[in-house]
Amino acid sequence: MRIRRWRAVAGVLALVAGLLGGCAAPGEVADGVVRLRFQSLAWQKESVDANKALVAEWNAAHPEVQVQYVQGSWSSVHDQLLTSFEGGEAPDVIHDASDDLADFAYGGYLADLRPLLSDRLKTDVPAASWESVTFGGEGGVYGVPFLQEPRVLMANTELLRASGVRIPTPEAPWSWEEFRTTARQLTGEGRYGVAWPLKDPVSATLNLGLSAGGRLFHRDDAGKAVLRWSEGDAVVPATIRAQTGTDHSASRATLGMGGSDTLPGFFGGRYAMVPLGFSYRQQIARQAPPGFAWQVLPPPAGADGLGGPMQGVSPQTLSIARDSPHKKEAAAFVDFLLSPANMVRLARGDWMLPTGTQALADPALCTPELGWAVGAALAGGLRPAPAQSVRGYPEWKDKVATSALQEFYSGAIDLAELEKRLVEDGNRVLARYQR
Repeated sequence: MRIRRWRAVAGVLALVAGLLGGCAAPGEVADGVVRLRFQSLAWQKESVDANKALVAEWNAAHPEVQVQYVQGSWSSVHDQLLTSFEGGEAPDVIHDASDDLADFAYGGYLADLRPLLSDRLKTDVPAASWESVTFGGEGGVYGVPFLQEPRVLMANTELLRASGVRIPTPEAPWSWEEFRTTARQLTGEGRYGVAWPLKDPVSATLNLGLSAGGRLFHRDDAGKAVLRWSEGDAVVPATIRAQTGTDHSASRATLGMGGSDTLPGFFGGRYAMVPLGFSYRQQIARQAPPGFAWQVLPPPAGADGLGGPMQGVSPQTLSIARDSPHKKEAAAFVDFLLSPANMVRLARGDWMLPTGTQALADPALCTPELGWAVGAALAGGLRPAPAQSVRGYPEWKDKVATSALQEFYSGAIDLAELEKRLVEDGNRVLARYQR
């Protein structure tokens, strides 16, 4: 009886071993077919559909290189990728954002794409966008920036017209001082001129600060990252603080909100303007009540002759895992995804701007409808976010800057204390990451 049982068990084990022996591990070639995994962070239905359709088109045209679509999430991507890198299970092609790449690039988890990218892609994406994915002393490139999202002003058209204020254009935007004046003019009984959703105050403050000449993050003579405060760094936080605390043209209640939280008040006429990411147009277009007229305005730019029509962005990126055994095939898939026509499809799916110059010139992205033309006109002033390549930025943001800015905007600390905490406390954090 015992012998029969052992024979049965041995037979099962042999069958399992045979099945396992015939299976290829992820990325290995089985039956002459290369299998790649592409982890996408697309989340809007239009964007998910566009990504899946492109994967299906690639697979139909390339039977020898098949791509598996893997759904990821923006909320957990950093920790998930870190775990997969350390466990040797990273996807071959990785969707992320440029401000999340520094630690992975310096940690040796991502492939340097310089020898892998086509000349077409290298020249089609502007140099400023490539700066956002270039790390290290040797100038390695660790991602392809393909989508970018400027901040814009979503405005109630009826209230704008009734106020008689000057309507800004990308060629003639409001200065920060004019923006402050305009917000006061748009403020009335039961209505604020502007709502600032600053649940995440750091990126909004830093990226808009470029328009006023602020930068905060600099490199010293030795190439080390340091924090330095200038007059331009004060313009954006001081304007927001004045609007909420002095002018009462901005609602204090929205300071702790996310962008979506402000939309009901925007639709209801409580807020005349809301600074939001460009992709929020999708929510507004879908959720606005019948008859609600809205338009996209460029954000303020410059103050007292400082800066210009610029702002920082952290483009979405496609990277290749350093441990991928099929980097050449992965790079060919990335090149396919980011052809001009396909980049337009991805941009429209996410309601964002493409980085590629050919895609950006597509008529579908230059129409006045739904503010596309305003966004396209802002593309030339988009620059890498100031802290893009700084090691230690996530810790500075989480442990220093977020709380300091929240306290400043709430009125708990003054501008001098804000500067002290951002710079002095911040430099102590960055020092631990310098080589």
